[in-house]
Amino acid sequence: VRKSLGGRLKRLVLDVVLLYVVLPRKINFTQMEKYGKHTEKTYRDAFCTVIDWFHANFSLLMQVSKPTDRLANAIDPSYISKSGKQTPWTGKFWSGCASCAKWGLEILGIAALNIDQHNAFALKAVQTPDTLTLEKARLTLYKWYADVIVRYKKELMYVSKYIVADAAFAKNTFIDVIMEHGFYLVSRLRDDCRIQYIYDGPQEKRKGRPRQYDGYVDKQNIDTNKAEEFSMEGVEGRLFTFIGHHTAMKRNLRIVIWQMPDGKTKVFFSTDTEMSGEDVIAYYRTRFQIEFCFRDAKEFTGLCDCQARSKDKLDFAFNASLFAVNAAKVFRYKSDRSISMSTFKSLMVNQYLCKRIFSMSGFRPNMRFIKMFNQALVEFQLDAC
Repeated sequence: VRKSLGGRLKRLVLDVVLLYVVLPRKINFTQMEKYGKHTEKTYRDAFCTVIDWFHANFSLLMQVSKPTDRLANAIDPSYISKSGKQTPWTGKFWSGCASCAKWGLEILGIAALNIDQHNAFALKAVQTPDTLTLEKARLTLYKWYADVIVRYKKELMYVSKYIVADAAFAKNTFIDVIMEHGFYLVSRLRDDCRIQYIYDGPQEKRKGRPRQYDGYVDKQNIDTNKAEEFSMEGVEGRLFTFIGHHTAMKRNLRIVIWQMPDGKTKVFFSTDTEMSGEDVIAYYRTRFQIEFCFRDAKEFTGLCDCQARSKDKLDFAFNASLFAVNAAKVFRYKSDRSISMSTFKSLMVNQYLCKRIFSMSGFRPNMRFIKMFNQALVEFQLDAC
């Protein structure tokens, strides 16, 4: 939370984040009043608070990361269901689960990946404008995604110069913008992409431009004289890496071709040609951890539950939900027991209810009895799991 927040407001914001973890039902303002310490209007007003979510989430990441760990930034859009037409920037957005465009909202999630620990911490969620808003601003969707990266350049550069994204971001409209600001993209190419080997042999004494390329790549039959084969733990099949020229992008890339045991091939790349093939695979394999941030937030911390229609309140709700997931990860990391997000949610709900019971009972406290009774109630559902 920003240091400029007053003590009372800071406590109120932290209370809201706690409720995101402990509310067992749909997370909205009515439920917050029922389970929390303040009125519904107080919680509504708290959602207008401007929070430095980048700094707050990054501080949680540093609690579980080592100085030698490799970090990278990951981005991925996520569909948020929302009915009605009065909420700003509602429209048709692609839903990966439904495999079709659905009415609602979309957020662009930005996360920090820890490559060595194979996890992700959400840093920021930014709501995506609808098609009409993008047309008025004369922006394409992926140009807007790139502008978000530029907007938070200072914060993202503090994490890493690498942006990891899925194959949908492998476009010049996105790559050109982020590379102008010092970022590199690690992603995957289409299966039917056309790649050329770079020619590094002696040049013939003839007129015209010097020879640059040495034929197109056959993904099923890699020329081992021009590509280096390597292996990685947990990856079946054959891996080849080389610097190639992508015909459509008109740029040289660090290419990694994965020949899978079933005969299919996948092509990964980095716009940083100095990057090793092992790092390209390691970074891209860790990218999927951002999906688990969205999954946990939707299932356990009410990412899709906010009923507000203000952009500021929605922004607070999205980021508070993801922050609660990060806080749960830190607790689970520091806990002696390896527990799932579902079990952690049950523990927090039980603990919160026990605390409310004891705080409102009015009896003279018996600490020995309370400690024994509290432990039995808190772990009641845990034993059942």
